[in-house]
Amino acid sequence: SIKMDLLHSNGVLIIQHLQRDYRAYQDFLNFMSHVGDPRNIFSIYFPLWFQLNQVIGTKMIWVAVIGDWFNLIFKWILFGHRPYWWVQETMIYPNQSSPCLEQFPITCETGPGSPSGHAMGSSCVWYVMVTAALSYTVRWKDKSAVTLHRLTWSFLWTVFWIIQISVCVSRVFIATHFPHQVVLGVFAGILVAEAFEHTPAIQTASLRMYIKTNLFLFVFALGFYLVLKLLDIDLLWSVPKAKKWCANPDWINIDTTPFAGLVRNLGALFGLGLGINSEMFITSCKGKNSFKISFRILCMAASLATLQLYNFIKIPTHTEYLFYILSFCKSAAMPLTVVALVPYCVHLLMRTTEKKLN
Repeated sequence: SIKMDLLHSNGVLIIQHLQRDYRAYQDFLNFMSHVGDPRNIFSIYFPLWFQLNQVIGTKMIWVAVIGDWFNLIFKWILFGHRPYWWVQETMIYPNQSSPCLEQFPITCETGPGSPSGHAMGSSCVWYVMVTAALSYTVRWKDKSAVTLHRLTWSFLWTVFWIIQISVCVSRVFIATHFPHQVVLGVFAGILVAEAFEHTPAIQTASLRMYIKTNLFLFVFALGFYLVLKLLDIDLLWSVPKAKKWCANPDWINIDTTPFAGLVRNLGALFGLGLGINSEMFITSCKGKNSFKISFRILCMAASLATLQLYNFIKIPTHTEYLFYILSFCKSAAMPLTVVALVPYCVHLLMRTTEKKLN
């Protein structure tokens, strides 16, 4: 439509302005784009928060998975273009004088662009972290504590918005999103996170509940895709555009396709359910060691170190279905490691040490 083309063309002007006048901040903006990567939720934020507070850690995974699932559905409904290919195909520029947008190794996302998954994932998870931190200070009753709570409230929400704005600017800078797409992503993420502030049932969910949720999310997404395909609507229309207009074919990654994100998130949710309902979790995280600061610190350090090793596991991409299966298994292994395997090993280590001392 004319209004959408006008919105896109104004967005291109903003991208050109950023790429021209903020070149000195390129490294910082690329870094902030990585900060907003939803995959950091499972490899960094979750292992830290789960060992500090299991309720918050559990909520974080649910918010991240459901938020990313909604992001996928919205992307399929909204059919949002990405700047780096839109400028090459639009007819609104006269005499084929399309603007030149610089691309980067992280530019060539293959899914639709609206809303931004990075902005949505970043806002929903940071919203959980900020509200969790403030939940401790809100209990303070004396006058000086109330003042400190207000200062903490102002500081944390300022940090929240600085991070969200930085992530949004970074995604626009690398020409992978238009400004309206990142704004939509931020507010959609906040809505998802706020919804889970009033959903305590996830803390007592059984393994059966996790499996049912996984099946519902997968069947709904797959069914939605197949129904629209029967109506001759291709929901993977963005992949050929990304491959055609990406400046470097090596920058195209199957890990950015819509179904890759779905499989990754379903694996993480299944791994969390498997871990929380395991005997290893009950023995270690519900035992007497769970109250010790040393136990939590050891679990935190070991979890972070172990999860970094998963980055060295390269999943073969030559067969798409094999990639999805292995991606699911790898994603399930990460929360299972944090929730059950690492705490259980630390528990055994501490118990052995205590026996030797006695």
